Amino acid sequence: MSSAAAVRIKKPFVNVHEAKTHLSALLEQVEHGGEVIIARAGRPIAKLTSYVPPPPSGRKLGALRSKIWVSDDAFSPATDDRVAKIFEGGDDPKPE
Repeated sequence: MSSAAAVRIKKPFVNVHEAKTHLSALLEQVEHGGEVIIARAGRPIAKLTSYVPPPPSGRKLGALRSKIWVSDDAFSPATDDRVAKIFEGGDDPKPE
């Protein structure tokens, strides 16, 4: 009996030593849709499953370039003072 065949026996889990010894066979099993639970001292501690990449976000870096405009003084100290006054409940100052 090959080591791959020995690992493919349906068990609820494999111990850490067996997982280290037969990692390649376990990975092959996972590649074919299987799932492996790894246990330490009879207690399950990890699940080995196939990787499923996340779906693409649909966002593209720079997609809004040239569609938004930011004032040259947007981050100036004067702007900071005007924003602080607005949030502190003061009058809405007019831009200079």
